[in-house]
Amino acid sequence: MIIGGSASQKLAAKVAWSLEEKLSPIETRRFPDGERYIRVKGEVPKEVVVIQSTGYPQDENLMELFLLLKNLKSLGVERTRVVIPYFGYGRQERRFKSGEAVSAVIIAELLEAAGASEIYSVNLHEKNIKQFFNIPVHEISAMPMIANYIKETIDDPIIIGPDKGALGFAEEVSGILKCECDYLEKTRISPEKVETKLKNLDVAERNVVIIDDIISTGGTIVNASKILRDLGANKVVVGCVHPVLVEDALLKIFAAGVDDVFATDTLKSDVSTISVASSVAGYLKKYE
Repeated sequence: MIIGGSASQKLAAKVAWSLEEKLSPIETRRFPDGERYIRVKGEVPKEVVVIQSTGYPQDENLMELFLLLKNLKSLGVERTRVVIPYFGYGRQERRFKSGEAVSAVIIAELLEAAGASEIYSVNLHEKNIKQFFNIPVHEISAMPMIANYIKETIDDPIIIGPDKGALGFAEEVSGILKCECDYLEKTRISPEKVETKLKNLDVAERNVVIIDDIISTGGTIVNASKILRDLGANKVVVGCVHPVLVEDALLKIFAAGVDDVFATDTLKSDVSTISVASSVAGYLKKYE
């Protein structure tokens, strides 16, 4: 049985269809005082899959997930596999300043305590998150789906990481497409001046695809897009796994001269054109 939380209803339905499994509806609403109400409709089997992304509003989606997991456990479910397409609080995986909460650790402990048997997530921002769990954690890469989308929509692309941290994603996509790949490297010229330029390739008159795992404020993408335009790129397209896209991020990206933006449906957004449902279904089947 597949149960979709309110943040991932459409994705859950697609996964259920791919696996030819029953999709169980839930009832969720808010009481006048702000508290959440959760009800699983119908009988539940001994094993279920819960799909719930934990993007904005993170606390609300997480609380719904905790209530749902604990409720299923009390209803007699013995194995609950939890698909968290976007892992909220995943960028708070260490203590940067004295006294800070290591939020990713706390979320991991709460998920286990609530009744999660296994975790499935798409492109975790920090790989060490897996170490915070005492249960199996399976990471699904969305890069093959992104590569397929690029293959169908863009001729002769160059894949670019907007910084060195995104190079691994760019290399994975370019490896699938068997095309060129590079990244933007920052070099400090003086204490006050930093120069950003491509490490190796020339993008003049080429179709460029910028790849990253998360786009949040859009600042890194805007900077990269402007540089690539200045270097003579013919077309600049931006793709990511998780379209967090806070405030006016999309507006700023398009204003920087980007031709198109695409992302997966790990989060709901106007640019979530690629579904990870088939890959999620494949992993669930692999580890059933």
